[in-house]
Amino acid sequence: MAKTKTVFVCNSCGYESAKWLGKCPACNEWNSFYEEKLAKASDGSFLSDKKTKSAKPSMLNSVEGKEAVRTSTGVSELDRVLGGGIVKGSLVLLRWRAGYW
Repeated sequence: MAKTKTVFVCNSCGYESAKWLGKCPACNEWNSFYEEKLAKASDGSFLSDKKTKSAKPSMLNSVEGKEAVRTSTGVSELDRVLGGGIVKGSLVLLRWRAGYW
């Protein structure tokens, strides 16, 4: 019998947690977590039936961009690089160089 692992996933933003949470720490939505069981694959990784069935590769030029509400950071150059500001639910990695700002 294959081992199973349980994770709790936020229905709003996709944040994953080992335990059920009343409020998502990523998007601050209340009662948005659902339980998802993962089955252990032969290579030792855990796979979700939902994710593996719906995930299909697509050509990059066939993906359509969607408009999103952006929040200004107050730093004009950073807003320009981010396309007008930060998008709620997105992740941006920044590298800080001392003396640069």
